[in-house]
Amino acid sequence: MTWVLLILLCLFILWGIARIRPRQHETDLSRLDAVTDQRPIIWLMVDSIMTPSIEKGLDRNTLPALSFLIEHGQFHRELVSPFPTMSVTIDSTLVTGTYPHHHHIPGLIWYHPTEKRIVNYGTAFGEAVQNGPNQALEDAVIHLNNDHLNPRLETLFDTLHQEGFQAGAINAMLYRGPFPHTLTFPPLLSGPTSLPERLHVSGPDFFTFGMFSNPLSDQIQLPDGITEDLGFSDAYPVAVIRWLIQENRLPDFLLAYLSDLDSSLHKKGPSEMEGLEQFDKELGAMMDAFGSWEEAISRAIWIVCGDSGHTGVHSKEQHPIVPLHHILKDYQMLSPGNHATSETEIVLCVNERSAFVYLLQDHLSMDSIANQLRQDTRIDLLAWLDDEEWIHVIHTDWKTECWFRIGEEWTDTYQQQWQFKGDFAALDITADPQEKTLQFGAYPDALARLHASLYSHEARIMIVNAKPGYELSAEHSPHHTGGGAHGSLHHVDSHFPLIITGTQASPRHLRMVDLNGFILDLLKQERKKQSTSSSSR
Repeated sequence: MTWVLLILLCLFILWGIARIRPRQHETDLSRLDAVTDQRPIIWLMVDSIMTPSIEKGLDRNTLPALSFLIEHGQFHRELVSPFPTMSVTIDSTLVTGTYPHHHHIPGLIWYHPTEKRIVNYGTAFGEAVQNGPNQALEDAVIHLNNDHLNPRLETLFDTLHQEGFQAGAINAMLYRGPFPHTLTFPPLLSGPTSLPERLHVSGPDFFTFGMFSNPLSDQIQLPDGITEDLGFSDAYPVAVIRWLIQENRLPDFLLAYLSDLDSSLHKKGPSEMEGLEQFDKELGAMMDAFGSWEEAISRAIWIVCGDSGHTGVHSKEQHPIVPLHHILKDYQMLSPGNHATSETEIVLCVNERSAFVYLLQDHLSMDSIANQLRQDTRIDLLAWLDDEEWIHVIHTDWKTECWFRIGEEWTDTYQQQWQFKGDFAALDITADPQEKTLQFGAYPDALARLHASLYSHEARIMIVNAKPGYELSAEHSPHHTGGGAHGSLHHVDSHFPLIITGTQASPRHLRMVDLNGFILDLLKQERKKQSTSSSSR
């Protein structure tokens, strides 16, 4: 989302409309009039919040609000994110309860085989400009929810409405739901871009999207100006949540996306604590709106959820950037902003610490590409689908390989079944030959995540995964040298925390893909409790 904001901010400055806010046409509050006595769920999606940082803050007594929630609730330290560990793929999994082979959002950047172009939802300002700023804005603002997210899937917001629950989303990138909403862009912003003055979208009962969809514009002044990231800084969702609490207008389920921490970690690396401490203050301010923290956890269920980890990227002296465009320089590559032609051989789409390498010509051999890539010792895994529909994995450091596909021979930790041949060590899997079970190590839920990624869109794809400390790059990719990055299959990128306070219920499995069903089950449990309580009065 950062690069989208940069483009919009530049246009705001260029056209001198810092004080002009689009006129809103939202009627969300009319749907929140009949709020029930059921305890709502306040779900705070905190981009890149990590367990080691939380534990460090708890030891130092610098996170009082998180400490309070953990002391009175559950602290799950190692949930598993989808692959690649990038926000749009992760958020799509949360709102659909599926992996990418069903929800069809393969990564933050990917190649669209039908349209023969690169889709980029927000890797970096420079890369977005190279891809064409209008196309980049259209992909992120229009196509992501309206077209690319599998239209045949019901989202969490659709399901909650069908079950009779009210829902809300604050600044979520993935928000598709049953109610009509309008994103409103000022004329001097819609004029120089391909964005329309009004974009009709669908979402939950209550929906905000920074300055561009603000149903509280007639109620309070929200921090959505040019110096406040147009409403996409954390101050905006904090203010919205505080107002909803104080006015007793919370929906049954409220999803709020807070992204400030991720930017801080990218710049300073995973050991940085200032951003987490700032979030803790914001969390405390939200709970304060109930009158006291004790009242907050009595009257609502609080869930603080991460989305992925961050791996520290080495300093410049250690050469942490792996230039895939140099390694594969002998091939005709697709340049950002252009469409593939009959001459194009390779497309590179880099999601920070992982990448998709697309082979567009039949004469190109996966083995040949793999042999070139495996020479770089900063790459650890290569994976692709072979002609017999086995997923072939090579671990370049351990010099091992394996093949797997869906079958009934082996059962993994999550009760998923597989056929397997080759060396289990290639994916750091521990196999029990008597019980025919598989346990994951350095690459959690590796089989399902690789399978879902390679089947997420129809193309000849090779997945490239970097070792910890390193980041992959195409010609215009962003770099985080000396900072932090994510995107890979490795457990450091893949694990995130989940804090649940106000209920003893917990997810069936500790994975992002299982949280969608957990939310619905939890709301049904709360409704049953409320019904029982009401009938006993």
